[in-house]
Amino acid sequence: MDVKKEEDGYRIFTDTNTIHAKYVIMASRYPIINAPGFYFLKMYQQTSYLIAGEVTEELFSGMYINSEKPTISFRTAKQGNSRLLIVGGLDHKTGTNETIGDRYKELENIVKKQYPSFKRKYQWSAEDCISVDKIPYIGEYSSVMPNMYVATGYKKWGMTFCYLAAKIITDKIMKKENEYEEVFTSTRFEPIKNKEEVKNMLKEVTYSLAIKRLAIPEETLKEIKVGEGKIIEWEGKKVGVYCDERKELHMIEPICAHLGCELSFNSVEKTWDCPCHGSRYSYDGILIESPSVKDVHKL
Repeated sequence: MDVKKEEDGYRIFTDTNTIHAKYVIMASRYPIINAPGFYFLKMYQQTSYLIAGEVTEELFSGMYINSEKPTISFRTAKQGNSRLLIVGGLDHKTGTNETIGDRYKELENIVKKQYPSFKRKYQWSAEDCISVDKIPYIGEYSSVMPNMYVATGYKKWGMTFCYLAAKIITDKIMKKENEYEEVFTSTRFEPIKNKEEVKNMLKEVTYSLAIKRLAIPEETLKEIKVGEGKIIEWEGKKVGVYCDERKELHMIEPICAHLGCELSFNSVEKTWDCPCHGSRYSYDGILIESPSVKDVHKL
């Protein structure tokens, strides 16, 4: 996908169609157009894990979240005539997950301290966009792209901030003032707080683009076990290899198609994750999560 500015609006290019519009809202969760805007310099992504299951004990109503670390949330959902208990948390920055262990089993152990009868039925992960100052970006996509808007960086409070984003962006299109607009100005580059996190982000990007790309892996093809994914040197170049349950090997070029960072294998989800901007790919290189819009090269 691409967006091109024209005199009377914008031309949006997809794989199959071209669309002309006076107003454009970038609602791709993580903005997929790098410049202008440069949101990849102003935000990162976090992966969280969730499990859902049945219990024989009486369940609560409402939603609960702790204030300590690690963050754990409890809620319920209706399924037929019964209710499921849903527990989520144990998040980490996407792509920095070499030693995370089995997050689903960890969550199950936490649940069973409160509900010993818990039986896990479902499990999944989710990614959330987080700005460096923890305040969402809502408003103009860039000062040089009038009538193009963005809403992102909800920091896991999407059901609250999506309503606010809809109000702010609607008011801007209708040329109305909104009393909250200034707080969430999306074109800000100077973080309101947490400047230390900006340094950490830049350090991670530099490491993944330069040092990590140059380092020679120690593992060999023979050392990869069933269910494992590793980066090794093969025929003189780095490759990402995953061994499935049939002992078949799936090999990719372990470089993110977004901006070229080296990928990291997520042992829980069996995915290749980008530590720089949070793009995620299946073990055989198929795109799962933005900001990348392309698969990685399969070998």
